Amino acid sequence: MKILATLFVSSAMIFAQPAAKPIDKKAIEAYLRHVELWVPDVEVKVDDPVPSKYLPGFNEMTIHLSYKGQTLDAFYYISSDGTKILKGDVYDLHQNPYQRNLDRLKTEGQPSFGLAGGPVTIIMFSDFQCPVCKEEAQVIRTNLKAAFPDKVRVFFMDYPLDALHNWARSAAIAGRCVYRQNPAAFWDYFDWVYENQANIGADNLNNKLEAWTKSKGLDQIQFGRCVASKDTEAEVDRTVAEGHSVGVAATPTMFVNGRKIEGGIPWPNLEQLIKAELDHKAKNPDADDKCCEVTIPRVVK
Repeated sequence: MKILATLFVSSAMIFAQPAAKPIDKKAIEAYLRHVELWVPDVEVKVDDPVPSKYLPGFNEMTIHLSYKGQTLDAFYYISSDGTKILKGDVYDLHQNPYQRNLDRLKTEGQPSFGLAGGPVTIIMFSDFQCPVCKEEAQVIRTNLKAAFPDKVRVFFMDYPLDALHNWARSAAIAGRCVYRQNPAAFWDYFDWVYENQANIGADNLNNKLEAWTKSKGLDQIQFGRCVASKDTEAEVDRTVAEGHSVGVAATPTMFVNGRKIEGGIPWPNLEQLIKAELDHKAKNPDADDKCCEVTIPRVVK
């Protein structure tokens, strides 16, 4: 097993640990505040550790950070005796290097296009009000569809950044209402929102939605009730929570066969990455591959 990590305490070799003992959460918070340089206004919540399936002898510990409406989850490994903390990725040479992400990413019931079961899966966390997401949406919907029509499956995940964007969540809820009524129409909605992003605001979103649904022949009464009742907000909350579980801190964030790509990626780079994944799949046909930014302030960056 190859471990790439930052060892905060001792760099001595660590063997199997004894049974887990209660951890001192206040001490851990104080220690990590000092190491990570989180400013005093950042709220920190330390979860109870759970046994790690990726690093024997260690437990996994999630730290929830919040600052002025922004939230971010950080992940650490902690020894069973509660004295040693590691931060980083764990790679097992006998396992997919992105298995941890794949284990957490659930695509059932999510809008998608492309070849089902194709060799490359892209899971995109996006915010409808995010300008960089708009640029990446154009890359995904034009270049990618044309270049890899039978090789790539794309799944969309709502990730509205509520602290930064005042109508992104409403647009996400509306998008899920469209998907419920007519899954194929969701991608028309996706394209329409990003194309008209500059002309949409919290004050006119509902009027524009009404006009758009009418132009598409959707049941406006059914759609209006769904939006007004926020009937799909739980679905949006689920994808946001899923994003937290895999460390999404910016939009757009994409996972290409589990590999995390944060921020916008130009088409030539994305094309090269997809070709590399296709080449890897061709050479390893039996590989077990399942199918705008939150800023936590520090004293210095």
